[in-house]
Amino acid sequence: MSEAIHVAEIFGENVFNETVMKERLPKSVYEKLKQTIEDGNELDPSIADVVAHAMKEWAVDNGATHYTHWFQPLTGVTAEKHDSFIGRPNEAGKVLMDLSGKELIKGEADGSSFPSGGLRATFEARGYTAWDCTSPAFLKKDATGVTLCIPTAFCSYGGEALDKKTPLLRSMEVIDKEAVRIFHLFGNTSVKRVIPSVGPEQEYFLVDREKYLQRKDLLYTGRTLFGAMPPKGQEMDDHYYGAIRERIGAYMKELNEELWKLGVSAKTQHNEAAPAQHELATIYTKVNLAVDHNQLVMETMKKVAGRHGLACLLHEKPFQGVNGSGKHNNWSLTSDTGVNMLEPGVTPHENIQFLLVLACIMKAVDVHADLLRQSAAVPGNDYRLGAQEAPPAIISIFVGEQLEDVIEQLCSTGSATHSKAGGILKTGVTTLPDFDKDATDRNRTSPFAFTSNKFEFRMVGSSDSIASANVVLNTIVAEAFKEAADILEKADDFPAAVHDLIKKLFMDHKRIIFNGNGYTDAWVEEAARRGLPNLKCMVDSIPSLVTEKAVKLFGDFGVYTRTELEARAEIEYEAYAKSVNIEAKTMLDMAGKQIIPAVIKYTTVLAQSLNAVKAACADADVSAQTELLMETSDLLSDMKTAAAEIQDKLETSGKISDMEKRAHFYYDEIIPAMNRLRSAADQLEMIVDKEYWPFPSYGDLIFEV
Repeated sequence: MSEAIHVAEIFGENVFNETVMKERLPKSVYEKLKQTIEDGNELDPSIADVVAHAMKEWAVDNGATHYTHWFQPLTGVTAEKHDSFIGRPNEAGKVLMDLSGKELIKGEADGSSFPSGGLRATFEARGYTAWDCTSPAFLKKDATGVTLCIPTAFCSYGGEALDKKTPLLRSMEVIDKEAVRIFHLFGNTSVKRVIPSVGPEQEYFLVDREKYLQRKDLLYTGRTLFGAMPPKGQEMDDHYYGAIRERIGAYMKELNEELWKLGVSAKTQHNEAAPAQHELATIYTKVNLAVDHNQLVMETMKKVAGRHGLACLLHEKPFQGVNGSGKHNNWSLTSDTGVNMLEPGVTPHENIQFLLVLACIMKAVDVHADLLRQSAAVPGNDYRLGAQEAPPAIISIFVGEQLEDVIEQLCSTGSATHSKAGGILKTGVTTLPDFDKDATDRNRTSPFAFTSNKFEFRMVGSSDSIASANVVLNTIVAEAFKEAADILEKADDFPAAVHDLIKKLFMDHKRIIFNGNGYTDAWVEEAARRGLPNLKCMVDSIPSLVTEKAVKLFGDFGVYTRTELEARAEIEYEAYAKSVNIEAKTMLDMAGKQIIPAVIKYTTVLAQSLNAVKAACADADVSAQTELLMETSDLLSDMKTAAAEIQDKLETSGKISDMEKRAHFYYDEIIPAMNRLRSAADQLEMIVDKEYWPFPSYGDLIFEV
């Protein structure tokens, strides 16, 4: 038995948190830094050297030899360049360990070597990393030793955002300002700040590492490009919430401990719906910290998996035919006085501030549904969204029976006089307690669902950063708040004005509410009648970034410039094309070097066996063998034809210089050809002797963990 871990003792032990700062910083410096973190004041540069020295001393005391500016470029993953604390040797040949205030605040990375969408040319290399003091520094301990990681933003020489964090911090300031105005309208003038908070739920798959290494598709693309379904999938629903197996439990235990040490509040863990699929959820925290933590969660998941002979798959659809993986983004707004703006209370029909907030969010999502959909656009999500496992690509809002009834009262009669209660849950078993039910059921098919005191945006892909989704949420809601505050601050009769505005917003935007089954074709047809956008694939969603509506929204609030938006659109087209290109080339490699040779070997043995039977007995019935040989040969021919088609189309794609057109070509032309190649190969897998099949099957991967 391993030693018991006391969570309270290890939690945050590798974080330069408030406790450490209070111990190691002079009181005046600590107070100034805390004021910057909590109140959003500008950092006093005079304290930088003192903070840097204390941070370095703490890191060195914990075994650190290097530091890095840890940032989140537009690759979707994190980046780091390590520098040692070693300074110039003195006359005695000894070195001092040092970290200056300048080194803490400012770093430099090659701005042209990361995706920039034209913001940086190859010869324009300079990019800057800037310390985000609102996200605490932490220690990363691995094979390289102990490294002090300093969370930073990453901008170009001209100040354009080259990362995910800079726009996120901008959007946080925007929603803060406009949400405070809403509080003040209702007399809550003690509110000085409003902070968007997020609690992400991370889904993932675990497979045996040895089997993983035998699959080139998993190695190169993160998903299986070939694979026939095993006799059993997830249809028995026996994996979901099932008992966690020993090997997986040992992994989860170490994962939790690693995350707790980093101050990541890993709370919930369980088996997910698909075999070999699991989930980890963390407790709410302010959104920029939640983004940092989720990146650490994904990185730590992969690192710990290797120690247990496992491989962690974060792709949205690693296995065709079973559930894919998403990342539910639970979003709320909380004041510095502890009030959650999305808390409806016991009688939401009487909670006028909540109803205004709800109406504004409805408006924001309705007006900018295309942007919200785009914020969850990564290549892997195209294989997940719209299937019977994830929200459709159509944005709608689930509010539940209670709030839908309140909205209907306001829209039909002009006033809301009551709120539906949840009632008592009675099990019919004497020994089981009766208890109060929630006022409404939940809806797992909704992409944007109200769940008691937060909104759950369920479209984000499992491999994706949650930064983009929260940039959009913060900004579109800030716009709706601003427009509401602009009207209400001028009103002579505030109660009447707020009542009329809430009713108008509900009337104008109730088309975005849908509480039914989002998986049905009927909803797709109904959404079209309502005029809701249905952006089925990533390529179709990208143009929403550069509409005049989007440029004005982000430009007015200073979250993105037109140039930054155009750059991101270019990056996403390029990322999509490159992703599919890698998948197509991997399929050709696997087909040409593994599957086709294996099938030829099998058919050769089959033909030899057939001839031997004929030679031994001229009258023997060999129709079954002959039919099997013909079927196998026909499918082999289909594979060769599809592979040649993919090769031709890849050559054509290379001649398309316009990145948007190239991305569409990959979606419209190459993916269908890839599907044809896969179809023939998967049929062959069901025929060819397992002894000849060149890599582990789905059954080997998802059941033998």
